[in-house]
Amino acid sequence: MKRCLVYAIGLAVLALLLSGCGQSREEQRREEFSQALSRRGELRFTASLRAEYPDRSLAYTLRYTEDESGCSLRLLEPEELDGLTVRLGADGTQLKLDGLSLDAPPLDGRGLSPVSALPRLVDLLRHGHLESHWSERGQTVWELSDGEGLRAQVWLDEALKPARAELISEGRVTVFCTITDWNQG
Repeated sequence: MKRCLVYAIGLAVLALLLSGCGQSREEQRREEFSQALSRRGELRFTASLRAEYPDRSLAYTLRYTEDESGCSLRLLEPEELDGLTVRLGADGTQLKLDGLSLDAPPLDGRGLSPVSALPRLVDLLRHGHLESHWSERGQTVWELSDGEGLRAQVWLDEALKPARAELISEGRVTVFCTITDWNQG
C-alpha cells in the first residue's frame, strides 16, 4: 500500500511538472521576444487600424517607425490624410501637417486614441505581463496587460512576428489592427 501511495504521489508530481512545461516554454518565448524588441534600435511596420467609439468607427492605415530618437506615425489612409505625421520623442510630440486635421478623440478615460494605439501596443509587447496564451489557426496568441487596465491580444506568426492585435480598454475592444511589414532591425 505504501509503495502504491509513493508511486501515485510520484506520478502526480511528474504530471504537475509536465503540465507546467508548456506555460514555462511560452513565458520563455515571450521573455525572449520582449528582450529582443527592447534591444533593437529600429522598428518599422504598417498597421490597418480600426478605432471603435460608442457611436462610430474610424479606420486608418499608419506606418510606425521607431529609432533611437523616438517614434513616428505616418498616416497613409484615408487618402486625404496621407502624409500627416506625428513624431513622439524625448523632446515631446510634434505634428506635421499641411492644412490637415485629424479628428480622433480619446477612446477611453486614460487617453488611448488612434494616434497613441500603436505606441501603446509596442509598449505592451516590450513590457506587458503575459496574462494568458493559446494557439489559434496556427498562430500563437498572447494576452498582455499593462497592469493598469489596458490589455492586448496579439496574434503572432510562426516567426513570432505580430500579425494582428486587439487593444482592450474599459472592458471592451477599442482598437483592432492588422499588422504587415513587421521589420525589427
